Amino acid sequence: MDQYTLNLLFVGATFALYIGIAIWARAGSTSEFYAASRGVHPVTNGMATAADWMSAASFISMAGLIAFGGYGASSFLMGWTGGYVLLALLLAPYLRKFGKFTVPEFIGDRFYSPTARMVAVVCLIVASVTYVIGQMTGVGVAFSRFLEVSNTTGLLIGAGVVFMYAVLGGMKGITYTQVAQYCVLITAYTIPAVFISLQLTGNPIPGLGLFGDHVSGEPLLARLDQVVTDLGFAQYTAQDGTPSSVINMTLFTFSLMIGTAGLPHVIIRFFTVPKVADARWSAGWALVFIALLYLTAPAVGAMARLNLVDTVYPNGTAEAPIDYEARPDWMKNWEVTGLLKFEDKNGDGKIQWYNDGSDAFAATAAERGWQGSELTVNRDILVLANPEIARLPGWVIALVAAGGLAAALSTAAGLLLAISGAVSHDLIKGQINPNISEKGELLAARIAMAVAIAVATYLGLNPPGFAAQTVALAFGLAAASIFPALMMGIFSKRINNHGAVAGMLAGLIFTLVYIFMHKGWFFIPGTNQFPDTISGSLLGIQSTAIGSIGAIINFATAYFVSNATADTPEEIKELVESVRVPRGAAAAAADH
Repeated sequence: MDQYTLNLLFVGATFALYIGIAIWARAGSTSEFYAASRGVHPVTNGMATAADWMSAASFISMAGLIAFGGYGASSFLMGWTGGYVLLALLLAPYLRKFGKFTVPEFIGDRFYSPTARMVAVVCLIVASVTYVIGQMTGVGVAFSRFLEVSNTTGLLIGAGVVFMYAVLGGMKGITYTQVAQYCVLITAYTIPAVFISLQLTGNPIPGLGLFGDHVSGEPLLARLDQVVTDLGFAQYTAQDGTPSSVINMTLFTFSLMIGTAGLPHVIIRFFTVPKVADARWSAGWALVFIALLYLTAPAVGAMARLNLVDTVYPNGTAEAPIDYEARPDWMKNWEVTGLLKFEDKNGDGKIQWYNDGSDAFAATAAERGWQGSELTVNRDILVLANPEIARLPGWVIALVAAGGLAAALSTAAGLLLAISGAVSHDLIKGQINPNISEKGELLAARIAMAVAIAVATYLGLNPPGFAAQTVALAFGLAAASIFPALMMGIFSKRINNHGAVAGMLAGLIFTLVYIFMHKGWFFIPGTNQFPDTISGSLLGIQSTAIGSIGAIINFATAYFVSNATADTPEEIKELVESVRVPRGAAAAAADH
């Protein structure tokens, strides 16, 4: 059976499974649509949460970032998993105890302010739409490569599948679909990793193989360090110890952590369990399921980088690159997508791939007659291309295609549900028509979901530059706006409505303005263009790390404004106390 047929069978079978689950788990009430009637088992919810969280960025991009970034890219591992610890300890059980359907609803009730609720809706939609664009774009890329259709056709097919199970099933359907998607994506990720680890190290456990010996007899990481430095690249395992690098890595990790804890599509998953304790257990199980992929990703990244170098330099020496005409089939396949490109700059017909930005390597390159690196590799292709690079069976390649699509679609569905809930429950029922019937609200939720899918599809086909360039914008926005409001709402009685609104707006506006200025995305009126750059950076802080500073500004603004305005009403203080302290705890303390 040819590769195209295998890909079609695997992807088609998984899509049929998702739609079948949606029909079986169709939501018949707003409680089922928003929170699956709060009847999801913690283990099931943990698996669904893992799929909801492990997006195309985790499945496709993270290993590529690690492959090319080495030690410096470990921020993604620490930040994303650390965020779940924060979520489990500081947010999930308290938000579940509050008993609402959406994040803006909690913020509106806790800060006794419709304005606060609407500001939270804006923050949620901006962060979620930014994030979902990347998922929909990833769907188009995966389809175009593995099913040999255009990017547009692939994206429309993916949008149609999401429409079927998200609009029909709501949270109930999405939950059980995400369980199936987790099983698909984790299988698709680990099987190639096991095969490649066996090939390179003889160890079937990729995480152990990473720190073991290469088949050549030397430690795998030592060999990788040697081959990349021989080509002028930075040492793979080395840390950039400059002060600015350390500051940015710390702030970026922290931004990813609190951004993870503040992303609404993740938080709403904890509204689906029966009890408060189940919310904490769900977060714990989610960490277990996430760890299966995240402990494997560093090995996948390192081994993919080594395989890529060995492909270009098959004789094990940097002086003897491969002839372009002799390049393997996997390179030919990916050249068709435009994500891998070759330009013969010196006309010798060989593929020179090295760091042509390294001053130290410039003399060596000149001696060899090299006139610039000739291979351009999009780092997002490494996980998808890994089975082909390692010459694994066709069914493994098809499985990876299904896994990449499962990762993108699962997160897209969660994000779209968060947007739908914000529009139908917080905007329409909360502000426009409070007396709307349950049937009317359910219809509004489904229409809002359909519109959100249409908008996400359009933006996936025509992504704005800023959204396509960095998914970290979504984390920075959530970190700077939503997370501080949730933390202060749970743990501080003094923060009032004025402080919450001022804090969220200050964090959101500062983060957006900084990112746009740092990236040069401000539009120049009358010129029909964006400048390459407008300003430098604040103390050398990169745009991807600025969410941490935005969060600090949010906290500080809320504190000072709250202290300068009226105290929080007593009934709200009692509400905060009831959320934080278990029933009967106060009486028990008084007895002692």
